[in-house]
Amino acid sequence: MRTLSILGSTGSVGCATLEILRRVRGQGDIRIALLSAHRQAALLARQALEFRPQAVALGDETGLPELRTALKGTGIEIIAGEAALVNAAQVPADITMVAVVGACGLEATLIAARAGRVILFANKECLVCGGTLVTDTVRTHGATLLPIDSEHSALFQLLLRNGREGLDRVAITCSGGPLWALSAEQMTKVAREQVLTHPVWSMGKKITVDSATMMNKGLEIIEASYLFDLPEAMIDVVIHPQTYVHALAMYDNGGVFAHLGVPDMSIPISYGLCWPDGDPMPVPGLDLTCAMHWDFQPPDPIRFPALNLARQALRDGGSAPIILNAANEVAVAAFLEEKISYAHIVPLVDKVYEAISPHCVTTLQDVLEVDETARRVARETLSDKANG
Repeated sequence: MRTLSILGSTGSVGCATLEILRRVRGQGDIRIALLSAHRQAALLARQALEFRPQAVALGDETGLPELRTALKGTGIEIIAGEAALVNAAQVPADITMVAVVGACGLEATLIAARAGRVILFANKECLVCGGTLVTDTVRTHGATLLPIDSEHSALFQLLLRNGREGLDRVAITCSGGPLWALSAEQMTKVAREQVLTHPVWSMGKKITVDSATMMNKGLEIIEASYLFDLPEAMIDVVIHPQTYVHALAMYDNGGVFAHLGVPDMSIPISYGLCWPDGDPMPVPGLDLTCAMHWDFQPPDPIRFPALNLARQALRDGGSAPIILNAANEVAVAAFLEEKISYAHIVPLVDKVYEAISPHCVTTLQDVLEVDETARRVARETLSDKANG
């Protein structure tokens, strides 16, 4: 029996994971050790009463009285407060799923890595901000880092099965997001509701906005570089609106291997939960006997400048990806709070990026200091814009 901690159990990935475990209840070999949420106390309580973990963690203490009342008499430990996520990561488990959004998941990932665990991560910011700090820690302590977003899981499987000898380049695909068919002029006038309506995936608001700007795919380029030890020039992005092909590996003999599957997060999550030799879990298959057409096209760098900005951050190295990510998190939050329009998200990120010179980072404290500086500059830039 293996134990699983889910950091971010009330988000889309966390809920999808628990749904998979419901399907195999009584058949699988996984027991929940911990569930955590930032502020959804009511949902966290329902999950805890169903799965009976050893502990639960809640970041926002506003919901703590409700959580305590719901779990009274269960014996489930409650961890709460600003350090809840970090403390939750220290609860013993064989597998830690990092499904929280943003750079806040980095320290928890490092704790799990130092404990030598299998780490299932949907939090690309961990690698974007942590980079070699994360990969070196994983290697030193014998941990395993498994991506559970569809593209990187697909690429992981392709490279595992086909090897790296003769590898020429790789490609990760994307649907194009909710705005890919709009002209540059139309994108300057897009409504908030359009940005938040993804044509394929059901995701949280922040990642849906990132999908619209394609910053999400830019961050995935950085993530792939660190995860698979690939230079930026070897990583392509391809728009594939039908989302059946998730990644491709191209070799110097002209061969191209593709990973196909229906657009369903249960597939990469199940792959991670079964790693390395657990019993397969039931997942939806792709029926190739049905008529279908697949389109592929390169992204337009004029309409989606976030991609080139992310590539530049990867080339600049050091603290550059941290600056990029922090500025983007502030900009997206400002958009969601209706302080700026969609058209101002990436220009704000670009302005912050240009204002801070990248430098070498080697410790978690270095990362946190750069992150805080970039957020402060981004907030000041927002304030200047509002006052101007």
